[in-house]
Formats: sequence, C-alpha cells, structure tokens
Amino acid sequence: MHVAIVGKGGAGKSVIAGTLARLLARRGDPVLALDSDTLPGLELSLGARPPATPPLMAAAERGEDGRWRLKKGIGPVRAVQRFATDAPDGVRLLQSGKVDSVEGTKPIMPSLQAFYLVIHRLPRSPALRRWSVVGDLPAGPRQAAYDWAPYAETYVLVVEPTMQSLLAARRIARIVSQRGQATVTPVANKVRRRADVTRIQDFLGVCAAAVVPADPAVATAEREGVALLDVDPEGRVVAALEGLLATLGGSTLTP
Repeated sequence: MHVAIVGKGGAGKSVIAGTLARLLARRGDPVLALDSDTLPGLELSLGARPPATPPLMAAAERGEDGRWRLKKGIGPVRAVQRFATDAPDGVRLLQSGKVDSVEGTKPIMPSLQAFYLVIHRLPRSPALRRWSVVGDLPAGPRQAAYDWAPYAETYVLVVEPTMQSLLAARRIARIVSQRGQATVTPVANKVRRRADVTRIQDFLGVCAAAVVPADPAVATAEREGVALLDVDPEGRVVAALEGLLATLGGSTLTP
C-alpha cells in the first residue's frame, strides 16, 4: 500500500497519516512514513521523538552549478537505512528538515531537495516495493501539483464539512486526476452529524471511503503532542481508520 495523505490545512492529515502508518505496522507490514512538511506534525502523530540532527542534511551537497544534489552512492534504500528514524510499532520515518530556534531555516533547502530526489527514486527501488508507504503532504494543492508524492498509488483526501475544506479537496482531486497516476479516495473527517457526510459526498460527487467522527481524544492528543493511538487506542477514530485500511482504494474520485 502506497498512499499520500492530502487536504486543507487543519483537516487532520497528520493524525490520519500517523495512525494509518502504525496500524499498518501492527499488522506486520514494513512501513515507511514520509514527511515533506517543514513544520512539525507527522512525528508527533506517530509518537516519535524529534531527531537530534536535521534529517537528510548529511545526504546533500552542492553541485558545480550551486544546486543541491544527493551525494554519490545515496539512493532510496541507503537514505532509508541511514537517515530514517525509528517510530513506535516499527515504523521508519523519513522527513525533511524543520524550522527550529537553533538552526532557523538552515536545514530546509538541502534536506528538502534531498528528500525530493529520494522520493522520486522510491518507485524504482525493488528493495522497497514490499514496504507500505504513507506520505503526509503539507496543506493544499501545491504539493500534488508539483509531484511530491510520485510513490502514491492512492491519494487519501481528508475533507472536513466546511466550505474551505470542500473547495480545497475538489481542487486537489482535479489536479491528481489530471495527472492520471493515482486514484483519489475521500475521507470525511471531523464528522458530527449525518448531514456532514451528505454535504461532503454531494459536493465531491462520490461516497467517502471512511467517516471519521469528531472526537475529543484527537484534540487531547494534539494538545499534548502525542499519538492518538497512545491516548485512545480503542476509540472511534482508530476504529474508523482500521475500517479505512480494509476498504482503501474502493472509492475513487474522477474529475
């Protein structure tokens, strides 16, 4: 299973991505979680500790043209071996550099470029084909448009029942569908009433593959900076995402 999680900012992408990754690992899959956001998110939703040094910094070097490139000998397998960090349940997390109070924006460009080059080589790596891959993309349509998930067979489109989220979801779905490389599977998130699901499905013109309820446990996990699975492992949200894993790919969106 190779999926990318997309949607509007604040839609709940990181919580869903982190939970799906750990659920996949618990069923025995080797799992690689990919985080291209320069802000913290996926590592917290996985329950992982921030790495001591910016990921992938050591994998990049400047070429003769001044642009960042991967150092010789570093492909996707070696990048995962050397620069991915451990997360709970055996998940491996590969992420770009984050803005912080010590380094500021220094880790961003080299690690982000290295990350981009690594993920574009992932689909061609026989050693990683048996892995499940869960990518958490930054908010909005930009990363889908600029091919930041070339590994994805399915884009899980996280949609809240708000007009801003609906409009963003429709735009992302059109971009992905026009590229023609993956399917789009909508997930209704933060649902409080049946009318929320109806609104999402009517607007997008397709049934949601999963309905994830609004749940105080998610707010608690995010407030404390911990994984939902470590706060409410038997809760309604986790149950909904377990159902999503069972049906993923069965509900797709066309333009």
